[in-house]
Amino acid sequence: MTDKFYVHPTSIVDPDVEIGAGTKIWHFCHVCSRARIGRNCSLGQNCYIGGDVVIGDRCKLQNNVSVYTRVTLEEGVFCGPSCVFTNDLTPRSLFPKAGSADWVPTLCRRGSTIGANATVICGVTLGEHSMVGAGAMVTRNVPDFGLVIGVPARLVGWVCACGRRLGLPLCSGEILTEACAACGLRYELTESGLARLDAIAD
Repeated sequence: MTDKFYVHPTSIVDPDVEIGAGTKIWHFCHVCSRARIGRNCSLGQNCYIGGDVVIGDRCKLQNNVSVYTRVTLEEGVFCGPSCVFTNDLTPRSLFPKAGSADWVPTLCRRGSTIGANATVICGVTLGEHSMVGAGAMVTRNVPDFGLVIGVPARLVGWVCACGRRLGLPLCSGEILTEACAACGLRYELTESGLARLDAIAD
């Protein structure tokens, strides 16, 4: 335990790692060199954080989550138990890649959620406050506030920043608005997708 963050004695943190104040790293984790972890994060048991990974403030990684090189989690991302990120579209044991420049980047935008046992194929972007259902396999970008499920994952609806499912259709020829029944945040659906009309208090 330091004055700024906590690392369980069974975990390994390599040299040249940045860890923000208030972050807790629990049992049997491994954080590799050049990883950057923000403030007030939680890494559950047996997490692996690769080199050059960026994890923003207030992220929560449940048990057995592996975040490989060139994956970026913005602020407030939630990773459910045993969810998987990849960083290589053409892996071969006999033809290894030369270095991190060969890995394909993945971006999880602010407030997004990846459900338990979901797989995120590299090269995609998960939009702000989007939600990936448990067991899904994401092979394409997910829009802001989009809810995706299935294998491969498909867009089935919209969710509020608080996580409550909204009643808006997937698309509409006219502009539609809805307020979340749980928190009151208001949204507008256009041909471009779903947009929030209210600011979210931090």
